[in-house]
Amino acid sequence: MTAEVRERDRIVLGIESSCDETGVGLVRLGADGGVELLSDAVASSVDQHARFGGVVPEIASRAHLEAMAPTTTRALDGAGLRLSDVDAVAVTAGPGLAGALMVGVAAAKGYAAALGVPLYGVNHLAGHVAVDTLEHGPLPRRCLALLVSGGHTQLLLVEGVGERITEIGSTIDDAAGEAYDKVARILDLPYPGGPPIDRMAKEGDPAAIAFPRGMTGPRDAKFDFSFSGLKTAVARWVEGEQRAGREIPVADVCASFQEAVADVLTAKAVRAARELEVTTLVISGGVAANSRLSGLARERCAAARIELRVPRPRLCTDNGAMIAALGAHVLAAGAPPSSLDLSADPGLPVHTLVR
Repeated sequence: MTAEVRERDRIVLGIESSCDETGVGLVRLGADGGVELLSDAVASSVDQHARFGGVVPEIASRAHLEAMAPTTTRALDGAGLRLSDVDAVAVTAGPGLAGALMVGVAAAKGYAAALGVPLYGVNHLAGHVAVDTLEHGPLPRRCLALLVSGGHTQLLLVEGVGERITEIGSTIDDAAGEAYDKVARILDLPYPGGPPIDRMAKEGDPAAIAFPRGMTGPRDAKFDFSFSGLKTAVARWVEGEQRAGREIPVADVCASFQEAVADVLTAKAVRAARELEVTTLVISGGVAANSRLSGLARERCAAARIELRVPRPRLCTDNGAMIAALGAHVLAAGAPPSSLDLSADPGLPVHTLVR
């Protein structure tokens, strides 16, 4: 890389290790503030957790240790860069699994110290918002984000993706992705539950079973979510059919459950956008790849004249590119870097963009 390019552009390395994916991404921050994806490498340990029906923290931490260096090498090779080309390092400092986070933070500190470049410990949740700029370009100054994953379901008001993000609604119990995993277990479908339920739902009738829509009553918090009751309703319905000796219509159960989830998520997101007078909605997180959620969101956003932005599926799930993107945005916003005694924070709130 020439000195001339380095004066105009800055290369940001991003490391993600909050759960069961080891992600390393590289982006270019242009002089005009634009962020370009250069490479994105991911190593997943999901197969190691599948037989347990969920993520085992110790297994995840060990997998990150094994995967970190080779995944970084793959990302650099994919971008055609050397480690010495990196101008800043960003890493997920939280939220997430404590042990898994510590592996990524330790690696990022090592790279930043060895290269003599600034370190940014950034927020995993904000990364899911920032990643959309790699797909669709700059976000408007004020927009709404619906973050839907295995561990989080939140509505976020974004006022500068690298500057200010405020939570306006969240789940009070199970996250949407967590409900998918639990329902998949009830139906003897593979883990993680999102993809198999989505596939089965395409063969079923979404109106076959009237499952409840949680937190939609007149006295409920209008922007909060609850999926525990829905999961329990599915379990009770299946148990009732089994006691009666009837075969479980798995496709209909999947379609009806998925319709209930998508209905609540999209209705509340559109309502929030209208009340907050924002005209752009970003949906991200692993569940954003769900076909019914994205389809219903398109319908409702079009009717409400709201621009809908959904990153491609690979960018919706946990990855290093989203952390590199957020690092680039906070760097462009002039945020001070983190110190080398940075520690992981498993409960980092979304409004804390940089630790």
